[in-house]
Amino acid sequence: MTSTPSNEGTTQESGAPSDSPAPDSANADHAQEGGPQARSGGWLPTMMAGPFASMMAGPMKEMVAMQSSAAQAMFNAMLGTPEAGAGGDKGADAQDQTQEAWQQVSEQLADMWARFLEERPGSGDGPFADPARWMELATGWMSGSALSSAKAQQRFMSDSIALWQSVLGQYGLTGDRTDEDREQGGVQLPRSDRRFKDDKWREQPLFAMLHQAYLLMAEQMLSAADKAEGLPADRKAQMQFFTRLVAESLSPAHFPLTNPLVIERTLETGGKNLLRGMQHLIADLKAGQLSHTDKQAFEVGVHIAATPGKVVHETPLFQLIQYTPTTKEVLKTPLVIFPPWINRFYILDLGEKKSFVRWAVEQGLTVFIVSWKSADAAMAELTWSDYVRAQIEAVDLVRARLKVPAVHTVGYCVAGTTLAATLAVLARRKEEERVASATFFTAQVDFSEAGELKAFIDDQQLAMVDALASDGVVDGRYLAAAFNLLRSPDLIWNYVIDNYLLGKEYRAFDLLHWNGDVTNLPARWHREYLKDLYKDNRLVQPDSMVVDNTPVDLRLIKTPCYIQAGREDHIAPPQSVWKMTGHLSGPVRFMLAGSGHIAGVVNPPESGKYQYWTLDDEKLPDTLDAFCEQAQERPGSWWGDWIDWIRSQDETTVAATGRRKPGGKNDAIIEDAPGRYVKTR
Repeated sequence: MTSTPSNEGTTQESGAPSDSPAPDSANADHAQEGGPQARSGGWLPTMMAGPFASMMAGPMKEMVAMQSSAAQAMFNAMLGTPEAGAGGDKGADAQDQTQEAWQQVSEQLADMWARFLEERPGSGDGPFADPARWMELATGWMSGSALSSAKAQQRFMSDSIALWQSVLGQYGLTGDRTDEDREQGGVQLPRSDRRFKDDKWREQPLFAMLHQAYLLMAEQMLSAADKAEGLPADRKAQMQFFTRLVAESLSPAHFPLTNPLVIERTLETGGKNLLRGMQHLIADLKAGQLSHTDKQAFEVGVHIAATPGKVVHETPLFQLIQYTPTTKEVLKTPLVIFPPWINRFYILDLGEKKSFVRWAVEQGLTVFIVSWKSADAAMAELTWSDYVRAQIEAVDLVRARLKVPAVHTVGYCVAGTTLAATLAVLARRKEEERVASATFFTAQVDFSEAGELKAFIDDQQLAMVDALASDGVVDGRYLAAAFNLLRSPDLIWNYVIDNYLLGKEYRAFDLLHWNGDVTNLPARWHREYLKDLYKDNRLVQPDSMVVDNTPVDLRLIKTPCYIQAGREDHIAPPQSVWKMTGHLSGPVRFMLAGSGHIAGVVNPPESGKYQYWTLDDEKLPDTLDAFCEQAQERPGSWWGDWIDWIRSQDETTVAATGRRKPGGKNDAIIEDAPGRYVKTR
């Protein structure tokens, strides 16, 4: 699980400007003399070839090269560089100063890149020091696509000629502009895309033609993938996914000399944006991870994960945190939350106004949460059984600590999938009474329609998991990048433009801070989970899987369940989450929340955002479509609906005294919340 800021209003448009000056003859001479540009291959490679070398080859390289000369002419014109012989020595001096200024910027960029290449610390070889590695697989898929056929190429050529005539005709460059066109005014381009919404993409025919040609190319690439024949459904879905990645990566907005906004910003700042962008790029290369936010803006335990509480138990796999009550009385049945171990638990305890944990405490719940340890070499051989045993252990610890027969539980994403297996194991053992209810946040059990993540699941990529593992551990940065690729315009390219090309400073954003705070995974668990669930879909096959020496059959689960899905969730699609309703035997309340995998869950009532859909009828329809037709839409947060459902299970309350307040007399606690494990890297 990871964030999806793109469809939740948390990221900016990916059409933001980007900046870099064109190379000039002085720089070229300097490179030939063995200066820093000779060492790094010129200032354009200095800026882009590090992380995007393979994408600068072939047609894109030629397109950028053609654009370079036009961009240089634009620089000269906008800088007021005089024509030869105009202004005499004064004009020549001004031209020399201009070239010298750009040369200095170029040399600084080249020096920064050259120093990085010379140092090349081990951390710079991290999983995403070179995003182009992830494009290799996509390129392989593209080579076998229908786009490579002669018929497709002929159609592309024909459409390109028509586009050329249409676009340039509107600028009066072909002689085809009619009086009616002139009366209407403006430029009406045949294709639109939010990445090119700025007027700068239309003001000059050069950039208009450039981005329109790209949109035509991308359109036909995607169309060819959609029309591919003779492929199994999963292979076709993979081709469509990787074709989209390639098409997105080739946008002219991503390259300094093909983005007019970049050129404008570079002129405004005298190239300082490029220097800042290079600093950001090198910092990310050293960290092996793309930055989304100011990493110094938040401190765990101070600004986030700051709800008061105590760590009351610790194992080599997890810490158990109990939060301090804020009400005089609390519900007798406590709540145990299982967040996913592929992320930090504080997604449910962000800032004070966004914290689900704090809110639940205020509703009179005794709240516990599991803080999983980021995997190290000692955890290399952990399997799913270890995580199921950990959930059972946490449930029993809380029951014993508070002397209650049962607990409410919440499982988020992969921890929700695991909670379903845990309930099935307890049911098989006739011990299901330990859990009073189960709530599932964006959790899947049937992976037959698990969405675009399945594009990463085949034998080749499962083998790659083994190859990527070090000391039996999968670096969390790999998984973070995989999730980012699902929304690459918003979670990758938007930041390439803003922070590398425009040189903007990072915003302080708690959700994106959490998104980048990755955890490592046991390689064995990761590989088996992907194979058994995503690839082979064994969890919904009765007794196909044996967990903790117990066959798993979800049909045995009679525990009351509350199932939440996000309408725009691209990690656990709502149609996939819905399938859980058909595999359980107990009472189920299904709720469809507005937004996606994160904001669909983290939506406090005070925010006034989004909406949710529920059915008052206890009997659910057979399909999600039918549910959507019958369900009632309600504005705002669904948290109130959930707490009402929790209270309906048992409204009995007790005084918030004794062990209900962690850290009291004779209560041996380990440390204050949020504990050490959440800070372990």
